[in-house]
Amino acid sequence: MSAPKKRNKRPAQPAVRSHWRLPVGLGLTMFVTAAAAAGWFAWQRRTVPAVYTQRTADSITFNKDIAPILFEQCSTCHRPGEPAPFLLLNYADVKKRVIQIGNVTHRRLMPPWMPEAGHEPLQHERRLSVEQLGLIAQWIAEGSPEGAPEDLPKTPTWTEGWQRGQPDLVVTMPEAYTLSADGKDAYRNFVIPVPTTGLRHVKAFEFRSSSKAVHHAFFRFDGTEESRHKDAQEPGPGFEGMTAPPSTYSPPGHFMSWQPGRGPVAAPEGMAWPLPGGMDMVLLMHLQPRGKPEPIQSSVGFYFTDKAATNTPAKMGLKVYDIDIPAGDTNYAIEKTLTLPVDVDVLATLPHVHYLGRRLEGFARLPDGTRKTLLLIRDWDFNWQGDYRFTTPVFLPKGTELGMRFTYDNSTNNVRNPNQPPTRVKYGLQTTNEMGELHFQMLAHHAADRSKLAQEEQLWARQDIVKVNQRRLHDDPNDSEAMVEISKIRFAENDLKGAEIMLRRALVLRPDAADTHYSLGVCLMHGGNPSAGEAEFVIAIRLSPGDFKAYNNAGLCAMRTGGLDAAVIYFDEALRLNPNDTLAKANRALVLKAQNRTPQPL
Repeated sequence: MSAPKKRNKRPAQPAVRSHWRLPVGLGLTMFVTAAAAAGWFAWQRRTVPAVYTQRTADSITFNKDIAPILFEQCSTCHRPGEPAPFLLLNYADVKKRVIQIGNVTHRRLMPPWMPEAGHEPLQHERRLSVEQLGLIAQWIAEGSPEGAPEDLPKTPTWTEGWQRGQPDLVVTMPEAYTLSADGKDAYRNFVIPVPTTGLRHVKAFEFRSSSKAVHHAFFRFDGTEESRHKDAQEPGPGFEGMTAPPSTYSPPGHFMSWQPGRGPVAAPEGMAWPLPGGMDMVLLMHLQPRGKPEPIQSSVGFYFTDKAATNTPAKMGLKVYDIDIPAGDTNYAIEKTLTLPVDVDVLATLPHVHYLGRRLEGFARLPDGTRKTLLLIRDWDFNWQGDYRFTTPVFLPKGTELGMRFTYDNSTNNVRNPNQPPTRVKYGLQTTNEMGELHFQMLAHHAADRSKLAQEEQLWARQDIVKVNQRRLHDDPNDSEAMVEISKIRFAENDLKGAEIMLRRALVLRPDAADTHYSLGVCLMHGGNPSAGEAEFVIAIRLSPGDFKAYNNAGLCAMRTGGLDAAVIYFDEALRLNPNDTLAKANRALVLKAQNRTPQPL
C-alpha cells in the first residue's frame, strides 16, 4: 500500500460524520360470446396438440380426469380466502365456466405462468402439460360430462393462513386504510413498526394482503423516523407516492415484492438477510378500486434463522429510459446489454414493463459468442408479473454480455392497451406510461469478486439515475427535481462545483424545495464553506421541520465555525426527532467532549 500523501496541517477538529441523502432510486376476466365459443369448439375439432393422443370418444369425465388437474393447478387460488375471483372446487363451479376455462387454458393465460418452456428451467412452474391441455379440450368438446361419483377424488386440504406455518413474527398495519370505491389506481406507503430489539436473520417472509384490491406490493425498511414523519403529515394511514423516502432500503441483492398468487418468499440457502432491531417496514402498495369501499389491513410474517448469511447476492438491472412508443405501433423494440466484470451464478430474474409489453427476452452472450436465452415471455400480462428463480444457478463467465430485448404493442390489437384509441406513450412510473427493466440476482464466487461486482452495481445504478433524469430534463428543461437528482450523482463523484451549479439552477425554478436547500448545504459544507452550508440547512429545516438530517448537518457546520453551543442545540433536536440517529448521537458526544462536558441522557 502506498504511503498517504502529505497535507498541510490544519487545526485539529473532531472526527465528525455527515448525512448525505442517496438519490431516489430508480422500481381476468374473459368474456366469451356464443359465436366465439362455437369458433373455439370448431378449432378443437380440427386440431389437438401434437403429442396428445385422442382418447376414446366420451371416455373423459370431470370426476375421473379433469378434477385432479384443477385441484392441482387451479383450486389453490380458486378457493375461499385466496386472490382468484371465483371458486373452482367442484363440478358445479366448473360447469358454469367451462367455455372460459377452455379459452384461458388453451391460450395459456391460466394457470398464470408467462415464461416459455425450453430454456433455462425455472422453479415452481405453473404450466399445464400438453396431455392435460388435450384432456381439457376433448372433455369440453364432448359436452363436459360429470362422470361417476365414485371416480371423484377427495377435495385437497390446503394449508390455511400462513403457508409456511405460523411465522416467528407477524407485523400488521396498525390501522386499516379504506380504498375508495372508484377512481384512479392508488399508490400508497404504509409504515409498520417491527418490534425486534436485536439483529435477526430472515430466511423467508410471507405477505397477506387482506384484500383483492392490492395489485402488488414492495417491501422496504427504515431505521430512521423519516417515513413516520411523512405518514404523520397526511391524514389517514400511510402517505401517497410511488417511491419511498430516501431513508428506506431493501436488503441488498434480494427481490422484495409480492403479486397475487405468490406464496412465501424464501432466501436461497446461506443467504438469509439481516433485519436490525428497531426498524420500520414500509409497504409500497399499488391499489386498484373494486367498485365498493375496500378496507385494507395487510400483514407480513417473518421466519427467522440463527444462521447468518454466508454469501450475499447482488442485483443488477438493465433499464431503458428513452421509451417513446407511437400510437398504433405493433412492434416497438428496446434493447440493452451490460458486460459482467467477474464470473457469476445467476440465481433469478425479474422483468418489468406495463400494459403495452408483449415479448420479453433476457439473454446471455458468452465470451465465445454463444447466445443463451435465460427468459422468454411471448405474451406479457402486467397483472401476473413477478420474479423467476432458476432451478439450477446459471453460470456465466467474466466478459459475458447480459442483455434484454423487449417489444411493445401500442395498437388496438393489444387487448390490454389502456388507451382506446391508442395514444403516444413515453417512459414513466405511472402505469399509463411505460417502463422497460430486467433485473438479475447473481452471486459472485469469491470475496474479491463480490466486492468488484458491488462496485460495478453502484456504478450502473448511478448511470441509470443520471440517464432517467436527463430524460426528464429533455422532456422538461425546467424539471428542478431532476436537476437535484443529477446533482447528487455529481456530488457522489466528487464534482462539488458541478453539483452546486445545478442546485442553484433548481432553486431559481423552485426556491421552496427543502431537499434542494438541504443538498446545496451538503455541497457547501463539504466544499469548505460551513457558514453558507448552515444557512441552507436552516432554510431546509424551516421548510421541513421534521428533517432530523438537516439538524445534524447544521450542527456539523456550527462546529466547524466554532459555534459549539449552537451545535449541541442542533444535535439535541435531531435526536428528539429521531432517537435512533447514531450520527447525531456521536457528533453530540464529540462536541460535549470538546467542551469538557459530561454527556447527559436526553
